[in-house]
Amino acid sequence: MGRLAAVRFMGLYVPVIAAFLLAFLRPHRKRIFPASLLGFVWTLPSLLAVQLLNLHFGWWRFNALGGLFRGMPVDLYLGWAVLWGIIPILSFDEIGIAWVSATFFGIDLILMPACSPVVALSHRWLIGECVAMGLILVPAQLFARWTINDTHLKARAVLHVLAAGGVFLFLIPEVVFAVRPGHRWDALLFEPAWLRNLELQAIALLGVVGVSAVQEFAQRGNGTPIPYDPPKQLVVSGLYRYISNPMQLSCALVMTAWGCVLRNPWVAAAGIMSFLYSLGLAAWDEGEDMRVRFGKPWEEYRNNVKAWRPRLTPWHAPDRPLARLYVAETCGPCSEVRRWFESHGAVLLHVVAAEDHPTRDLQRITYDPMDGTDVDEGVAAFARGLEHINLGSALAGACLRLPGIKHLVQILLDGSGLGPRSIPRRSHKLPSAALGPSCSLGTAPDGQSIHGADPKGGQSLTYKTALASSAKPIART
Repeated sequence: MGRLAAVRFMGLYVPVIAAFLLAFLRPHRKRIFPASLLGFVWTLPSLLAVQLLNLHFGWWRFNALGGLFRGMPVDLYLGWAVLWGIIPILSFDEIGIAWVSATFFGIDLILMPACSPVVALSHRWLIGECVAMGLILVPAQLFARWTINDTHLKARAVLHVLAAGGVFLFLIPEVVFAVRPGHRWDALLFEPAWLRNLELQAIALLGVVGVSAVQEFAQRGNGTPIPYDPPKQLVVSGLYRYISNPMQLSCALVMTAWGCVLRNPWVAAAGIMSFLYSLGLAAWDEGEDMRVRFGKPWEEYRNNVKAWRPRLTPWHAPDRPLARLYVAETCGPCSEVRRWFESHGAVLLHVVAAEDHPTRDLQRITYDPMDGTDVDEGVAAFARGLEHINLGSALAGACLRLPGIKHLVQILLDGSGLGPRSIPRRSHKLPSAALGPSCSLGTAPDGQSIHGADPKGGQSLTYKTALASSAKPIART
């Protein structure tokens, strides 16, 4: 075996064998294997992106024939992905990420020159190494560590979206281009600008469905899309009021549309295969898992909300309290919002005077899902209200709640004079001596003092009495 073949052989099998040994011989913490998988999935598209940057900037080059993927030997590509995506979390999961980064930077200082003549380094190769560390190693390890520790849920949700986008919109087309050589990205790059913009906007709209579903998993379900880190609560809000399978539907539609935009039937076929997989094996496996975890609530939900045929009107579990939208009566623009929701036929929603909030003075329109999860305020609360009208409004609300869009619109509204303002409550607390130590307390708007707890919903009786006089249920159907 010549040196070229030996470098390529060891570049793949040494990291793979090391990963298997670490996986089976070393005791590990819970959730470490799905975390390692996520780290590996992150490295695949990001490593390919670094290689494309390398082709442009010339940090290094590969002297190899055959088995190349964008000019990089496939064996070294996979070995590098295992080395940076899996091995660090299996071997150094309890060491600070700065030390891990420094360790693997030092390893590369040895390995990269040792891979000569397969890898020929330029005098600028350390710049490429730092770029690779920032785009591949550090995000992969953060993704894996946060998954192991079940922390930084919102950041993990963002990384899930970025990883899925990298795999489906970038890595899979590149694999197809490598297997079926053709025009690659030419169809997208050289078509008329108006047509390209229209196509990309259509794909972005299809992608919003999946992104919003991931967001809903994190915000309402306290989990992520992967089976080993699922939501801890049954998610039936957001777009899940209309369709039970928004992520898989979005993935199939986006991949099929992406293939049409690239004029590549093989990429489009990946979307069709995704649909068939979701319709068959994934549906069976997921259905069984959901029945075990959630039982009758899941069965009732699936009887009313289909996987691939969206409802036109929202569904709400009959055993759950209706969501509440707090809108100030003493604020002119806010009152217009209330009338707007009433005139557009919102359902399954109580619109309540902000002045009658049971616990605090509000500053913005506030949406309380009444399920113990976080409330939404301002633009996000308005967007949440849209999901109670119909499917089209729910899609608009999903777009409006996306990170970045939500914040930009809120800044524009605040700058237009529609910013936060203090709305004092009409209720006030009674002297604590009059109540037991564990009672909820307050004064109903009609002046009748009430205290005590509701054993079913956990709400104070004060809350319900206040709502009885100030909440206007738009509909209960």
